[in-house]
Amino acid sequence: MTPWPQNYDPLGNAFLSTLVAALPVVVLLGAIAWLEIKIHLAALLGLGVALAVALFAFRMPVDAALATAGYGAAYGLFPIGWIILNLIFLYQLTVDKGLFAVLRGSLANLAPDPRVQLVLIAFSFGAFFEGAAGFGTPVAVTAAILMQLGFKPLQAAGLSLIANTAPVAYGALGTPIIALAGVTGLDLHALSAMAGRQLPFFSLVVPFWVVWAYAGWRGMLGVWPACLTAGVSFAVPQYLVSNLHGPWLVDIVAAICSLFAVIALLKVWQPKDKWSAETAASAAAAATPDPRPETPDPDLILRAWVPWILLSVLVFIWGVPAVKQQLDALSAPKFSVPRLHNATVRTFPVVPQPTPEKPTKPEEAVFKLNWLSATGTGILAAAILAGLYMGFSLAELARVYRRTLWNVRFSLITIAAMLALGYVTKYSGTDATLGLALAKTGALYPFFGTLLGWLGVALTGSDTASNVLFGSLQKITAEQTGIPPVLMCAANSSGGVMGKMVDAQSIVVASTATNWYGHEGSILRYVFFHSLALAALVGILVYLQANVPPFTGMVVK
Repeated sequence: MTPWPQNYDPLGNAFLSTLVAALPVVVLLGAIAWLEIKIHLAALLGLGVALAVALFAFRMPVDAALATAGYGAAYGLFPIGWIILNLIFLYQLTVDKGLFAVLRGSLANLAPDPRVQLVLIAFSFGAFFEGAAGFGTPVAVTAAILMQLGFKPLQAAGLSLIANTAPVAYGALGTPIIALAGVTGLDLHALSAMAGRQLPFFSLVVPFWVVWAYAGWRGMLGVWPACLTAGVSFAVPQYLVSNLHGPWLVDIVAAICSLFAVIALLKVWQPKDKWSAETAASAAAAATPDPRPETPDPDLILRAWVPWILLSVLVFIWGVPAVKQQLDALSAPKFSVPRLHNATVRTFPVVPQPTPEKPTKPEEAVFKLNWLSATGTGILAAAILAGLYMGFSLAELARVYRRTLWNVRFSLITIAAMLALGYVTKYSGTDATLGLALAKTGALYPFFGTLLGWLGVALTGSDTASNVLFGSLQKITAEQTGIPPVLMCAANSSGGVMGKMVDAQSIVVASTATNWYGHEGSILRYVFFHSLALAALVGILVYLQANVPPFTGMVVK
């Protein structure tokens, strides 16, 4: 079968083709943010528009388009939905036993000020889960914890999304950078080092930014030592590990350094302003009743932490490449998607001009059911072990799991529809049409090329997917404009991390974790400015690195 070639200007007018390609995104975000349609319905509406654009404007074959939607939906349910389901299951077990309230209390005692809790949990603790697992895990964990500490649902969801930015490029043991090297052919260590010369600036800024978003300028100044400590102790290891070792352990090392540095600071420093006393009181009033005694039993505190320690250990073990390979060897069947595998092919300039010696490779569509090595399976193992430790019987565990599945059913539908939409835009070429529009920005390409990474993550929900999507385009365009390809390819990943706040998948994860499903439009409006502003700042940095000394000296040769 001859592969169907993608056409990035199907209407014969680049402007009109770009407008039509943007319709699925405009409809989806508009339905969520302004029409306030329930998000699973908005996702299905966006998917319908994406299919219509693919079929009638871009002339994608019907069978390939339908297969693409099914492929994306399957990926949405596994591995992403599998992570969310099992993480909420673990959370529900700790709530049912009253141990989540104890955990909340121990964190409140360690850091009584809500602003410091935000830095410690959303930024430092969340970065560890990003480095170990990624794929929504950090947002789900930190949003649930912040909610129980007394943060309002919108705050818990939105602030967790803002905090989960700077670590994303090295998430899941460096997966986005590894994927970027694979699609561009550039040196892995060079890409790791280049991203490590962009993101540490924002690792330093994000703790201040997230507290400012919560407490305002004066509130942020009251806890600047905690923000500075968390940022510096994360940024410095992030730079060193990414430049001297590689992408694999960047977030793990940096997050552990940041956690211990903030905890050490709290031994000798506490905020002195009046803000903490007032807001802590209001937060306590909003929180669920705390059954703990005034002086918590140390053994009870340990019992409350055991499930989350198990989660951290098992997620880390599951993420180690050697372990994944062993588990995959035991059971990881692969299925070529009928009517889609090798049925479409990207064309120039998204990929290099083909030659007889080196023809363009068709787009693969292989669904890997790595049920044993999937991060969600590690989370399920942690939840079962924790449940047995907490005294649940197997029958009780099954009942809680059924209840959890029912509670997150709409979230799973939404994630499946969102990924289906993203895959339709990828295989039909509409994403590349949008990308090419940003790439035609002349001298400002370093800035807008960075925003291309932001767009990719906003569309797909994944920095890895954005790198796979636009990595080759970034390399080709950079070579044509005389900009170092390693700079723009790394910028695709660094700019992409700021799109993590506004992608619908992450917003659904946050709303589910805070039991605030149905308010995704409010969350999107809450984070949109922060996402775009931070992405623009990354773009400015990349522009300076491309054109202005001494910033040009930072570019990896």
